[in-house]
Amino acid sequence: MTQDRTLRRMIRRETHSSRAVPSIVAASILLLVFLWLAVEGVLWLLNDQPLLASPAHIRQWLVALPGATVPAGLTAAGVGLGILGILLVGLAVGKGRRARRALASDRTATVVDDDVIAAAVSSKSRIAAGLSPGQVTTTVGGRSVRVQVRPTSGVPLDLASIKTALDGELAAYALDRQVTTNIRVANEGAVGQ
Repeated sequence: MTQDRTLRRMIRRETHSSRAVPSIVAASILLLVFLWLAVEGVLWLLNDQPLLASPAHIRQWLVALPGATVPAGLTAAGVGLGILGILLVGLAVGKGRRARRALASDRTATVVDDDVIAAAVSSKSRIAAGLSPGQVTTTVGGRSVRVQVRPTSGVPLDLASIKTALDGELAAYALDRQVTTNIRVANEGAVGQ
């Protein structure tokens, strides 16, 4: 395996969540149900006492179920099973991406949490704008970086310097996925900052 391929695998493992737990839970439940049905079938063939219900009792119960159950109950059970199915399909095909990003590096697999990037961008933007701590907050989303600036009341704000600092900071990271930037200035300023 080449180093490039190894690094890509390491980055993928750190930036995406595993599907192992839902897969193991679903497989374990199905395995237990099928094992129980198999044991019941063997006990029925041997004319022995069933653990819970023999295949003949299960069949009889299933045949009588629609007539013995209120239609709303069947509908609710169907909706519940449908929601469970949608949840399982969602877990299977969902993106599973963690709030982490890979930084460009030739020698190592460097993965940084989105909160760390947000803190660094906030600090750089705050310094570029000449603001106090707490006047700039940043949120890093899937493909966007949103900066909210709360200026000091009565002091003009230079958005171009903030935008330049923001773009420079993000360019220095050389993120694996491109992000769009959005700067929002709050209507209410900070007093005495």
